[in-house]
Amino acid sequence: MSDSTRSVLHEVMEQQTLSIAKAGIICQLNARTSILAAANPVKSKWDTKLTTIANIEMSHTLLSRFDLIFLILDHQSELFDKNLARHLISMYQKKSSENLSHHHHEIDLALLKDYIAYARENFKPRLVEESAEHLIQSYLEMRRIGNQHGSISAYPRQLESLIRLSEAHAKVRLSNTVEVEDVVEAMRLYKEALMQSSMDPKTGMIDVNILAAGFSESDRKVEKELLKSITTYLESQSKSYTTHQYHQLLDLMRRTSSSTISTDLFDSALRSLEDDHIISISDSKLIRYIIA
Repeated sequence: MSDSTRSVLHEVMEQQTLSIAKAGIICQLNARTSILAAANPVKSKWDTKLTTIANIEMSHTLLSRFDLIFLILDHQSELFDKNLARHLISMYQKKSSENLSHHHHEIDLALLKDYIAYARENFKPRLVEESAEHLIQSYLEMRRIGNQHGSISAYPRQLESLIRLSEAHAKVRLSNTVEVEDVVEAMRLYKEALMQSSMDPKTGMIDVNILAAGFSESDRKVEKELLKSITTYLESQSKSYTTHQYHQLLDLMRRTSSSTISTDLFDSALRSLEDDHIISISDSKLIRYIIA
């Protein structure tokens, strides 16, 4: 994904507007829409040792704007395979009266479309006092859990997601008021998605920072060790030469480190060193060590 495409999506997903500049005229259009996206892992297979960000290599600033992120993985389960095979085969089977009796819960697609269109057009749910208070308490509880582990487990963006999900659930019920049951269902969906997309593979703990900042707390510790290793190496080589190739230094750190060093983690460490005026990085990614 190009930087220009990413910047456009940032604005659409955050502010629900789209800015267009043509012939010196800049206009801002409304873009009130829902976005359903899918992504495949970069290695063609999901790596359980990596985070969601590392598996699909998509910017955390973009991923954190999605309300719900679910992982659809191919689990090695005979029961799951059997149910999937039956579902696929049933799509090609001739539907007899006997088969239809087993699918009495199916809803006609045209009816479902009409139902959704009717709900969107005629219902604009609003929070009542009880549901608003339940949302506040749920948000505070998420923040409290993070504080117990010395990290941040919820941001205002998560609260906005819960509000949108609660309103959507009320709209599906054809209601103009958001009740406590809508908030409870929104929390259930959010927690289920969080358990899948924000799980730290190193600790097995849920860490919202994976999506919000691109790094987990365990990655922060690895970054500190990486900063120390890079600085020590550059100092040891300063008498011979002060310039280093980006990829050569990255390969060296990966070989000498006991932890997994991703490109994003390495770039973050280099930015920290550059901010501290320890190194400078050219446009061609040539790293120069600044001798004090």
